[in-house]
Amino acid sequence: MAFEVVVPQLGESVVEARVAKWLKKPGDRVNAGEPIVELETEKIDLEVTAETAGVIVSIAAAEGADVQVGALLATIEPGPGAATVAPAAAPAPAGKAGAPPAAGSPGPGDDTRATPTARNVAQQHDVRLATVEGTGAAGRVMKQDVQRALQGAPAAATGRPVAQAPRREPTGERRDERVRMTKRRATIARRLVEAQHAAAMLTTFNEVDMSAVMALREKRKDDFKKRFGVGLGIASFFVKAAIAALRDFPAINAEVQGDEIVYHHYYDIGMAVGAEGGLVVPVLRDADAMSFAQIELAIRDYAARARDNALTLDDLKGGTFTITNGGVFGSLMSTPILNPPQVGILGLHKIADRVVPIGGHVVIRPMMYLALSYDHRIVDGREAVQFLVKVKEYVEDPGHLLLES
Repeated sequence: MAFEVVVPQLGESVVEARVAKWLKKPGDRVNAGEPIVELETEKIDLEVTAETAGVIVSIAAAEGADVQVGALLATIEPGPGAATVAPAAAPAPAGKAGAPPAAGSPGPGDDTRATPTARNVAQQHDVRLATVEGTGAAGRVMKQDVQRALQGAPAAATGRPVAQAPRREPTGERRDERVRMTKRRATIARRLVEAQHAAAMLTTFNEVDMSAVMALREKRKDDFKKRFGVGLGIASFFVKAAIAALRDFPAINAEVQGDEIVYHHYYDIGMAVGAEGGLVVPVLRDADAMSFAQIELAIRDYAARARDNALTLDDLKGGTFTITNGGVFGSLMSTPILNPPQVGILGLHKIADRVVPIGGHVVIRPMMYLALSYDHRIVDGREAVQFLVKVKEYVEDPGHLLLES
């Protein structure tokens, strides 16, 4: 009896994927657990594996096709799996017997031991796949493995210094290039437009004096790093301050469902981080129960896994409130867009020395602009302004956060 390979469950709110690359074709023998197709979703990319050994009889969805959860991808006729045979040595190019394959091009066995996206990254950055240790099934080289090799030792991975791109002389040619959006970018575009159409979104601003936080970090940074193995950043202060303010203004930690308001009596804080394919928002679950060190460790882990495209769907689902930090990219002020169905998002920005009046004197202080975008359907302007004032007060006097923790 033929076995059907279908689109697996993709996590909360993800109902569709795109067929990125078929790794097998009709007539190929496969082993149980062997990857046969790569799918691209709005949040992560994943491989679908064969659940039984046999022969691929047919493929139901072409590369580039959008498929729903549960849709048929391929049919496998159960039977003995693919034989494990050592790859034959590739013939040497004429005139250069024994010459190694070019960097980034598949050498003996490379073509089957790396995903197509890994091969693309390797080719773009001149990396020898044979030098990269794979972490996928049966040692398969994933895209994040190539990226780690690049970050660790690019010269060693390629066998020679990374070549500089040749300088292009102007030719007078003007051309356009049409590229289909990735599933993640298309979803980001759709959700951002939906957020502005579905919500009555407004933004209020304030500024915070970062002197106390920076002084505390300077005083405690060595002990903190020695004790917990991670630096004390500013993010944990704002997570704690936001949670304390959300307790006073629960409507900002709520969501709209039809004609009802759902108040969340827990604090799952989304932390927006940049990834290769677009912004992702992993979630700190029950963040109110986390220590400063646990928050910093979790954020560092999420950022690293976002760079390696190693976040899971469970990392990204849910969230009751979001914090985004444009300051890491140099943003002085911006208006963050809501992350539906949430009704509040806090935007952090660049810390810059500014002249401010204090006690009748003009002084220079490290200041940061804060922005709160909110859904005016259930959050009044007064609440939004007072929420931001609360955040400001907690950050400017971080000792209060100890009482709230």
